[in-house]
Amino acid sequence: MLTATASAVMQAASCPPFARPLPEPAALLDLGRALLAADYRFTTVTPATHSRVKARSGHVWANDLADIFGWSRPFHADALPADVLHLMHRAGIAQPHRDGWRSTLRASTLDGALYFHSAYPTNDSDAVFFGPDTYRFARALRTELAALAAAGRPVLRVADVGAGAGPGAATVAQHYPAAEVLALDINDAAMRLCGVNTTLAGLPNVTTSHSNLLTDVPGQFDLIVSNPPYLLDKSERSYRHGGGELGTGLALDLVRQAIVRLAPGGSLLLYTGVAMVGNQDPFLRAIAPLLADAGMQWTYEEIDPDVFGEELDTQAYAEADRIAAVWLKASKPLH
Repeated sequence: MLTATASAVMQAASCPPFARPLPEPAALLDLGRALLAADYRFTTVTPATHSRVKARSGHVWANDLADIFGWSRPFHADALPADVLHLMHRAGIAQPHRDGWRSTLRASTLDGALYFHSAYPTNDSDAVFFGPDTYRFARALRTELAALAAAGRPVLRVADVGAGAGPGAATVAQHYPAAEVLALDINDAAMRLCGVNTTLAGLPNVTTSHSNLLTDVPGQFDLIVSNPPYLLDKSERSYRHGGGELGTGLALDLVRQAIVRLAPGGSLLLYTGVAMVGNQDPFLRAIAPLLADAGMQWTYEEIDPDVFGEELDTQAYAEADRIAAVWLKASKPLH
């Protein structure tokens, strides 16, 4: 007779990928707590680096938790504690693989917190992103939040637009525990994992909501933060595809919406990537007149001059010199 766990796994294995059961939040929370108790740590790299590291390794099957939940290697039952494997089965993320298993989620750590997100490779249309951009975004965000706090600027209502796995919303919620923080994303899979991740971090002031940028939520905001997709992706995966001119479409739309939706004195903190062409910045050229016409006070800087260089080999970026990570802070006047 099959046990309940074995029966559920057999059922999942017999379903096509799109019909697999969704991860079970309560079990994911327990799994996250177990990983933190085991002092689990993993820093997620770019897909290109991930591929290189896996290709040069002499072992295919996982030897430890970082192999399983970080490098997305298949594993046998003896590679991890039995209670962790049990929680994976309960959560519905242990996918049969040959004579073993493979996790359908990864777990990355940032500032002592753990975030579940999609396993490598992130080919699914609803894949949930976490990567080097996340670390740059969080670092810049912490600096700006400290400056806002030092200035005594009240922050009562916040939107993290394109929240993904939730690190932006979590960073803000930690700094402003009395604020209402809305984690917004068009990707329902991201919202489910964001809810788990922010609960795991002990942040009850974060609420997740499905929204296309800010269009599906009402009201004004004291703070809007975002790390939106900014690449041109031929598959148009939601976590990656920015649309518009060389991927700047979503970021440009958000700037337009933020100008209207920020409360007096409110700020937009935006991390994005821009494909530079002929030593010119097309995103800066587009937003400068918008911000000037709205009377916004703003600063803009490159915080990394060269990211995702492998994209320059694709036809979409045939005219681009480089892709830079940029940071925009734009504040609305008080009057």
